[in-house]
Amino acid sequence: MDKLVIPDPTTAIAIVGMAGRFPRAANIAEFWRNLYDGQECVTFFSDDELEHALIDPEERQAAHYVRAKAILKDIDRFDAAFFDFSPREAALTDPQHRLFLECAWEALENAGYVPDEFPGAIGVFAGAGANAYLMYNLAA
Repeated sequence: MDKLVIPDPTTAIAIVGMAGRFPRAANIAEFWRNLYDGQECVTFFSDDELEHALIDPEERQAAHYVRAKAILKDIDRFDAAFFDFSPREAALTDPQHRLFLECAWEALENAGYVPDEFPGAIGVFAGAGANAYLMYNLAA
């Protein structure tokens, strides 16, 4: 039997709150439920849906064209005033950054700690994929 190792309290880290947004899951609980149920969370599009979305017929018939997308719900519902952003700042902010701010706040709420009242240090650790929002949406 392995010996129980007690971490050094001066360097220990505890994960006490989580948050996330995923296709067809607005939070961690829905994400785990989808995994447990084997739920397909990628949206696949028919020819009619692609035509309605004004996707070029030649493009959507190409062998490399993928007729699917992982869609996040309500990405347009960022509460700019809550995060002290002007509406213009919010519109120009990368959507991943807006989601990061929302999830960071939700993780703190999920943990049940009030940063201003907690005697120790509180950190929020996050990850995001690379994207080209600035290049494709703002630089032009």
